[in-house]
Amino acid sequence: MFKNKTLLITGGTGSFGNAVLNRFLDTDIKEIRIFSRDEKKQDDMRHRLNNSKIKFYIGNVRDKRSVDNAMRGVDYVFHAAALKQVPSCEFFPMEAVRTNVMGTENVLDSALKNTVKRVVILSTDKACYPINAMGISKAMMEKVMIAKSRDIGKISDTVFCGTRYGNVMASRGSVIPLFVDLMKQGKDITVTDPYMTRFMMTLEDAVDLVLYAFEHGGNGDIFVQKAPASTIGDLAQALKELYKSNSKIKVIGTRHGEKLYETLVNREEMAKAIDMGDYYRIPADNRDLNYAKYFSEGKKDVSKIEDYHSHNTHRLDVEGVKQLLLKLPMIKKGLA
Repeated sequence: MFKNKTLLITGGTGSFGNAVLNRFLDTDIKEIRIFSRDEKKQDDMRHRLNNSKIKFYIGNVRDKRSVDNAMRGVDYVFHAAALKQVPSCEFFPMEAVRTNVMGTENVLDSALKNTVKRVVILSTDKACYPINAMGISKAMMEKVMIAKSRDIGKISDTVFCGTRYGNVMASRGSVIPLFVDLMKQGKDITVTDPYMTRFMMTLEDAVDLVLYAFEHGGNGDIFVQKAPASTIGDLAQALKELYKSNSKIKVIGTRHGEKLYETLVNREEMAKAIDMGDYYRIPADNRDLNYAKYFSEGKKDVSKIEDYHSHNTHRLDVEGVKQLLLKLPMIKKGLA
């Protein structure tokens, strides 16, 4: 499907963008456009990869003109640009809105204007029952995508769909690099709550999920990958054992806006979710504004359905976490 096609990755200098490049550079794709606002990261990527298939575009999803400039001639879009740090978004919520909500609208509008064939937006578990500004902005991002997919309906050849995933192991800003750095410095490993659970996904899993959504998604669909989970305490212990560290685990308490566990599919979504084996497909609600005719047609079994979250998925023990960690290039390199 990607032969002789042009792919645009917004936020392409991040962890996800680098993982996509690793997957695609040796294929017969024609061009990969990296769109981001960080010229230093783009320059580092340019020198490191030195590949004529990669084209770099400086810009910001908040600026429609720069998005339009990068979008011309594009076949497919992976929209990964976002503000993702929970505390940062908590203190500067309007910045999260401008990037995650309005920026997404710019990307979708530009894709439609330029007759892009498929756009996959990347969301997060924090969009489910959001309790923090980052999650709220990502939930709104999903709503914007679904609303626009509903508007274009079957009159357009463009398809908008999305993915939602939890913690991506060793991605930029995640706890694994932090824990490793603390151990190397001989400092305590600072854990907010050892009983907090998080889904455990690798970057390769994240790329697989986006490609699955790309191949199977219809307008407004959101895809979720089934994944195992671990407590933060077990994750810290697994890293200690792998690195043979004497660092102590220090509990410092929950940060601003943090959840005890991650929810990937809420109860209402599970009532209509389609089990695809390794994935859930959550179809869009395509009803119109005539609420009255639906009011008497509610579902009686919704209250009996359980969310899909990191407390009730398959729980890894310390040994299981260690085996998963050993798949990460960062851990392999560090232990070598």
